[in-house]
Amino acid sequence: MSTLAPQLAGTGTLVRFALRRDRVMIPLWVGVNALMVLSMPNTLKGLYGTPGERADLMEQMAANSSLRALVGPVFDDSLGALTAWRVGVYAGALAAVTSILIVVRHTRDEEESGRQELISSGMVGRRASLTSALLTAAVADAVLALLVTAGLAGQGVAGALALGLGLAAVGMLFATMAAIVAQLTESARLARGLTSGVLGAAFVLRAAGDSATDDGSSALTWLSPLGWLENLRPFADERWWVLALFAAAIAAQGVAAYVLAGRRDIGMSFLPTRPGPATGRLRTASALAWRLQRGAVLGWSIGFFLAGAVYGGMAEGAADLVGDNERAREIFQRMGGQSAITDAFLAAMIGMLGLVAALYIVASVLRPHGEETSGRAEPVLANAVGRLRWAAGHLVIAFGGAALIMLLAGAGFAVGHGEETGPILAGCLVQLPAVWVVGGLAVLLYGLAPRLAPAAWGVAGVVLLIGWIGPALDVPQTVLDLSPFGHLPKLPGGGMEWAPVLTLTALAAGLVTAGLAGLRRRDLTT
Repeated sequence: MSTLAPQLAGTGTLVRFALRRDRVMIPLWVGVNALMVLSMPNTLKGLYGTPGERADLMEQMAANSSLRALVGPVFDDSLGALTAWRVGVYAGALAAVTSILIVVRHTRDEEESGRQELISSGMVGRRASLTSALLTAAVADAVLALLVTAGLAGQGVAGALALGLGLAAVGMLFATMAAIVAQLTESARLARGLTSGVLGAAFVLRAAGDSATDDGSSALTWLSPLGWLENLRPFADERWWVLALFAAAIAAQGVAAYVLAGRRDIGMSFLPTRPGPATGRLRTASALAWRLQRGAVLGWSIGFFLAGAVYGGMAEGAADLVGDNERAREIFQRMGGQSAITDAFLAAMIGMLGLVAALYIVASVLRPHGEETSGRAEPVLANAVGRLRWAAGHLVIAFGGAALIMLLAGAGFAVGHGEETGPILAGCLVQLPAVWVVGGLAVLLYGLAPRLAPAAWGVAGVVLLIGWIGPALDVPQTVLDLSPFGHLPKLPGGGMEWAPVLTLTALAAGLVTAGLAGLRRRDLTT
């Protein structure tokens, strides 16, 4: 105890500081996640209000492997069990993303910016920063667990507690995983990317396992932490022993992270970045921007193509699942289209990928902000490189990359569905003006008020919340219209409307212009 205490000195102060810094991000991400879960019982009650309808749903899901891959198997026909089935995997993934962002921000981000060295010069223990990052993530996951448990207690206290603890466990498992990766890599961007890649692999493993069996018993499902969450079976004869798997994995990863943290110097890593050439392909600012962002573009491109292929293959299965359920048809139509249910499903899934593409463009637009605050932009701009040309290199990748990933999503839909290639591609590309508006808002914040630039994530989160949960909650059209995505034509199935597309494109151009004008006139931040 006497040996460990000095290494944790200052942990409480750092936790309070981290919670203060994340006073917007944590409530936003946790609130969106909790609202998504807690809104489901009433929605499902409207969709499947009778025992017969719920029994039919279970039979259809048992026979539909493609939709099991999307949302997992159904273990019981109660509203609580259906809630865990419908949003459990996605809520777990969102909790994981929240924890990854928190841990990497307060570990590797701090070291990369040089702030950790300043903090460590005071009376702060060697492992205090890592401990405070994990405790901050634990606070966020604990709040999520409390909200979910309290909100779903009416459906069954045991099931609500199991789902809440399961979501928190997934979050903490990926928090400790991010802590390990932060020790291995020299870049915060790479740490986030690698850990997010593991999360994506976990989703794929669970999907493959669930498509093979209808009871979650596949070995592939058990290889995924998201598969552990569904096999916890909230509201369906809970398997409490699954929580022991989470506890063991969290403890093992936590110990590994602490051991690694004690064996390296601040700012160093076990997998240092290979020095790149200073000339040749990196001779221009645009080439440097591409070098910095090419990995993200490649990862998002592969992910969108695969997602399009999977969702395209599910289109016919969605029509079978919805059947004669008019309430389900209305929700799909509000999300996607007004024609046949297959077209409505395709339009809804394309719209969902458009919402996710907004996250890509915010991350890409804010890359110059990270370069600026870390001090790496200043040496570049000290040469014969103007601010606008430097920023333009990143913005071309951001806005052009959004177009690329949506085009590849359309190609994936065409491969998976095998029909209506033209309308599907048009539906994917018509999402771009709304995606660009979100990107334009990020440029505006970065150019005019760089300290407020991270608020662009809040904008993307609100847009995602409106588009994802709004139709299911039957919110008024005026609320849906707050999102730029609410004004887009719904393709395939609907008619093409050029007026909102051109208006949103012009708005995005105006926001980018205003943001670049602000960047040109203000001082660089440090």
